Amino acid sequence: MRSPFHTARSDHTGALRTPDWLRDLYVEHHAGQIDDGALRSGQVRAVRDVLRRQEQIGLPVVTDGELLRFAGFQQSFGGAVEGFDALPYVPTRRSSAAARQAAVATPHRVESGVSGPGTAIYNRLPVKHRLELVHNLLADEYALSSSLATHPVKLTLIGPDRISQRFEYEHSRDVYPDMDAFLADVIDIERRMLSEVIAAGCRYIQIDEPGYTAYVDPPLVERMHARGEDPRLNMQRSIRADNALIAGFPDVTFAVHICRGNGGGRGGPGWHREGSYDAIAEELFRELNFDRFLLEYDSDAAGSLEALRFMPPDKTAVLGLVSNHGDVESPDYLRQRLDEATRYLPLEQLAICPRCGFGSALTEEQQWGKLELIQRVADEVWR
Repeated sequence: MRSPFHTARSDHTGALRTPDWLRDLYVEHHAGQIDDGALRSGQVRAVRDVLRRQEQIGLPVVTDGELLRFAGFQQSFGGAVEGFDALPYVPTRRSSAAARQAAVATPHRVESGVSGPGTAIYNRLPVKHRLELVHNLLADEYALSSSLATHPVKLTLIGPDRISQRFEYEHSRDVYPDMDAFLADVIDIERRMLSEVIAAGCRYIQIDEPGYTAYVDPPLVERMHARGEDPRLNMQRSIRADNALIAGFPDVTFAVHICRGNGGGRGGPGWHREGSYDAIAEELFRELNFDRFLLEYDSDAAGSLEALRFMPPDKTAVLGLVSNHGDVESPDYLRQRLDEATRYLPLEQLAICPRCGFGSALTEEQQWGKLELIQRVADEVWR
């Protein structure tokens, strides 16, 4: 029998807007201006607030908003291990409203994952020694959120594909002879992380794989070719790694989030990817052993919904129809898009969510308004 999470009709990708006051606490704690207890009190307050708000909206599964990750979603792995030749994570205050408005006014491609000094998984880096798990951040997150929530809690973890793309293997051969050896350690570490939270009771886990759309992005494909890589073989290796990561955990619903970078959308401030899902959809949907696929379809840039025809009948497509910027969409818009999707998949295989990046450009009012819209439409469409 399927888990109730397998067909949950409303969802979101995990991260929510971090309150400015909590970001300030992280900065002050890093500077030694407040102690661990003061920071912890702030984290508990913030996580309790976002959990309660999601529960009031009626979301069937909730998250802590990734509020314990002051450096962003990729800290889930980068902050849990040692071994990369990386700089430490340093919390920062939110940029000014004027700076954010200027970014929106000048749309541009946002480059990320470049080689050079930086933090783990955010920059493409070599390793100094074999990776070691030093702190299971997921266990901390689940211990706190599950103690405060009344609804089931979902956790998110950055996946092997993105990690492999942020590994400078060509300068690490004295530690890892090839990418397969590196990924074997990544999978082992992440399975240990997952085992701990599953043993604690977590039954819905999302693997974030924003790197899969690199294989349809001409500039990134060109970089792979310049390093002597075959993008198709890279993707096939990542599919095997993801399947190995989630294998053998019965009674757990696994989702994969395949995004296009959080700056895009209809008139958004920038974009991380070019190309659409269409060229990789058949291989990903049919070969990845996930129960749910969280996809981004809030703009024409993602391609047509026709790629959904490749979704196997035992999997759910969670459509990111709500943007990460601007005013709350209309219920009619969501219902229209769902009608379009039913040309390729039955309604029983569909669900709705926002695209990623809620913490980047939305106000809290917009964020909660968009989640309320999603839940309202889900209730109406699926009763």
